[in-house]
Amino acid sequence: MNLPNLLTLLRILLIPVFTFAVLQNSFSGNRWAAAIFILAALTDILDGYLARRRQEVTRLGQLIDPIADKLLITAALLSLVQLGMVSTWIALIIIGREFAVSGLRVLAASAGKVVPASNWGKVKTATQVVAVVAHILGISWAAVLIWLAVIVTVFSGVDYFLKAQDVLKSSLQ
Repeated sequence: MNLPNLLTLLRILLIPVFTFAVLQNSFSGNRWAAAIFILAALTDILDGYLARRRQEVTRLGQLIDPIADKLLITAALLSLVQLGMVSTWIALIIIGREFAVSGLRVLAASAGKVVPASNWGKVKTATQVVAVVAHILGISWAAVLIWLAVIVTVFSGVDYFLKAQDVLKSSLQ
């Protein structure tokens, strides 16, 4: 078990702690939830950086890192829906895109191809993190940020599918 994979596991372990804190829906709980969410998001950046820099990219890391990312954003969105801070349909669009792109990657892998992360995917993650934190902290323009996250999320999903046309065409044959 290398350091990047340990950071990914830490992110997964932080999810129930984050969820507990955010669902307290109190001033201190929200502050803790925001801090935990930001810490978890930073582990995502750090684990990838360390894996590449230290040449410690592993199959385990390639499998659990995207799962950890999806678990974190799903937990955050479902918590915000439960608290009435985010509409269900917004959460469904964002979570649906995550499943669709994951399915595309599985399809590509079954054909021996890789659908690499794109810059739009990184922008999508950043806008989602900022929007979630803004909602947790009760920032007045959080609604604008969640709309921006939805737009970037949809755009990045379309971008992945457009770039994977060869995978899609070969899977239909």
